[in-house]
Amino acid sequence: MQQTDNSSLNILITGGAGFIGSNFIPYFLEKHPNYRVINLDLLTYAGSLENLQEVKDHPRYEHIKGDICNRELVEYIFQKYDITGVIHFAAESHVDNSIEDPGVFVHTNVNGTFTLLDVAYRYWMEGPFKYRKRHRKKEETLNYQTLTKALPRFHHISTDEVYGTLSNDPNELFTEKTPYAPNSPYSASKAASDMIVRSYRHTYGMNTIITNCSNNYGPKQHDEKLIPTIIRNAIKGNSIPIYGDGKNIRDWLYVLDHCKGIDFAFHKGEAGETYNIGGRNEKDNLYIAHTICEILDELYPIEENKFIKHQTSNIKHYKDLIVFVKDRPGHDRRYAIDATKIENELGWMADENFQSGIIKTIKWYLEKYSAK
Repeated sequence: MQQTDNSSLNILITGGAGFIGSNFIPYFLEKHPNYRVINLDLLTYAGSLENLQEVKDHPRYEHIKGDICNRELVEYIFQKYDITGVIHFAAESHVDNSIEDPGVFVHTNVNGTFTLLDVAYRYWMEGPFKYRKRHRKKEETLNYQTLTKALPRFHHISTDEVYGTLSNDPNELFTEKTPYAPNSPYSASKAASDMIVRSYRHTYGMNTIITNCSNNYGPKQHDEKLIPTIIRNAIKGNSIPIYGDGKNIRDWLYVLDHCKGIDFAFHKGEAGETYNIGGRNEKDNLYIAHTICEILDELYPIEENKFIKHQTSNIKHYKDLIVFVKDRPGHDRRYAIDATKIENELGWMADENFQSGIIKTIKWYLEKYSAK
């Protein structure tokens, strides 16, 4: 099957209508004019084509609505578009939902990843450690110990949650060698999918990359996540719920910095390697809430807030809306990533610190929520 566009390499991106994927696709299309993007997304509650308005008419972009677990559909896409790379975002990702319905997470995150991998393997390769000649971009003897980046690549997007939880010792960080110890159905399903990717590298010689990221934030994130929840509730004058004592710590990564890290790993990473991508911005949930409230006090003062000024409450500052609620079952205490490997080996660095990134984020959500 010939490529439908001989001037472009066709890349399958899964879950491209979700938070990270919908930030990645516009960035990727602008950065790499030699790629055509095929976005396979089922458009569940967590994905929306509204997130991709800026590329809906782009000549090198196409969306296909469908399930990554649908093997017949995935095979059709590989055949029709002669897919030469996969960047796999699609996943169920909200921990609260995984506690309520873990089966959905196993189905999508484990079975879906297996389906994509197996179709890619059988389309790109004749057998273990033997790529089909038409999928070699370089005519040379292939060294499968350091599988050349010229071959089709499968890039799996994962999470730092597969490593479990850390103590409050600031010197303790997740590295690529940290043993897996997932504590929620969500993180367990992601850990399982990581292991399947690893097995296809070591058993079949597939050109795979895994990146494990810290907590992302920025434009287009679903309302259910922490930072959009804080901003939305503050703007509407609703209670801002914080789990437990609010001291759970996460390493916060601005979404566009993550997109750049994925780009670096996809193009420059060594086959079979894992790269941790983190923002070096450890903050606890209460700090996040207070910081957002303080910035909102400046950008959208209470007395100017059309949703609050007509209420009879005595709210003077947004932080007055913060309330503590029952903690999530099995809530991990701290995550923090050591991003030294991707920084030193691939030259990636985060451009945003938390203060610069959160201001950009709040301004985007102010426009979204205050207009409603």
